[in-house]
Amino acid sequence: MSLIAIITARGGSKRIPKKNIKEFMGKPMIAYAIQAAKDAGFFDEIMVSTDNNEIAEIAIKYGAVVPFMRSKATSDDFATTFDVIDEVIANYKRLGKFYDEFCCIYPCVPFLRAETLKKAYNKFKGHDALQPVCQYPVPIEWAMEICDNGTLVPVSRDAQKLRSQDIKPKYFDAGMFYFCKTLSIYQHNSLTPNDMVAYVMDEQECQDIDTPTDWNAAEIKYKVLHNV
Repeated sequence: MSLIAIITARGGSKRIPKKNIKEFMGKPMIAYAIQAAKDAGFFDEIMVSTDNNEIAEIAIKYGAVVPFMRSKATSDDFATTFDVIDEVIANYKRLGKFYDEFCCIYPCVPFLRAETLKKAYNKFKGHDALQPVCQYPVPIEWAMEICDNGTLVPVSRDAQKLRSQDIKPKYFDAGMFYFCKTLSIYQHNSLTPNDMVAYVMDEQECQDIDTPTDWNAAEIKYKVLHNV
């Protein structure tokens, strides 16, 4: 089986300018995704899909390939990850290449470890897809909402009476990577086909980096985890 890592890194980033190549603890952010994929040691190719020449140059410098640039159609705010992957697969097909499986890795994953990719890939084998998830820290059944008049009310008063030990854990998308069989995503027209398994992430590896506050929190977390 042939396997490609596809790192999606467009140039546009409004809340954190140049987020994908902004220096994070001494290296461009995207370098961490590339290094994790390289250290995993089982990808036949590690490519970066980007519309930005500066990102492409940095990606190549850190060991990825950029065999073609992303189109304008898949670089705006409305393009989905499926659209990007579809374009990558189509462009490789034009080059005479086809990969049976792929791992879509997002570019802002400074806590992603090669060991995680290895364990996730082993669990993915025999299935159509794998998605990494993190467990909600508290039962979502206890959620509350603020009404228009400012009152705080539970979403479900009955659920509020449940004990935490009686509630099955719930999970959310870690937003870091996906393993998929290439043909399967076209059969279901989705990156999340029915035969998808979960890989539960260590919460230390989970970190959204969407705002400057997230970025600062990630740097603090990195320093703590790496004793720097």
